[in-house]
Amino acid sequence: MSSEPPPGSGEQPPPEDDPFRKRPPSDQGPGSPYDAPHGGAQPPPYGGGPYGGAQPPPYGGDPYGGAQPPPYGGDPYGGYPADPLAGMPPLAESGRRTLARIIDMILVGIVVALLTWGLGLTYYTVADGRLEVGRNVARAFVTAVLYVAYDTVMISRSGQTLGKKWLGMRVANLENGATPSVQASLSRALVLWVPFAFCCACLWTAVSGGWSFFDKPYKQGLHDKAAKTVVVSTG
Repeated sequence: MSSEPPPGSGEQPPPEDDPFRKRPPSDQGPGSPYDAPHGGAQPPPYGGGPYGGAQPPPYGGDPYGGAQPPPYGGDPYGGYPADPLAGMPPLAESGRRTLARIIDMILVGIVVALLTWGLGLTYYTVADGRLEVGRNVARAFVTAVLYVAYDTVMISRSGQTLGKKWLGMRVANLENGATPSVQASLSRALVLWVPFAFCCACLWTAVSGGWSFFDKPYKQGLHDKAAKTVVVSTG
């Protein structure tokens, strides 16, 4: 079965060396349904059984030319199974995802605090009875850049931030199970962190991340929906 997305979808196929991408069952090594049982000879293709009887041709079609559904739930044109999660690990628990997000927020937050302190940026400054908003915006900008960069680089490289790695989970493309591309990782990070940095940190984090507690069937946060990703367990 082909692992390439339909033409015009805009998605690049996962690289062949991605250890997490979905593979057709025939690529999964021993135990393939197309292997000969117990090392015996394969039946002759398209030519009948060992005693001359008719035998249906492999890979689709009955002896009379009728269509036959492909194995493993794939569509008749070589696509992935109807269930996008087929062949992937189970979805990660939302509570564990929340804990991983808190870990990441603390780690990056320490870097943000040190950098903005060194640059003299604060959330607000009162001078002569006036509130200087410019410094607040500058700090928010630095915060957004650091969080977005962290998430984008880590997810596009391995599907894991430090929090996700320590708690045994990873981000995967819903379509094919592969590690998200830089573009998908950036989209995911922008939806998650830009509102967090500029307007409603606690509220947006609760809404975007907490969406996975109620979303069915894929437990996606709003940022996952934007990037078409899911979070799965790794152990």
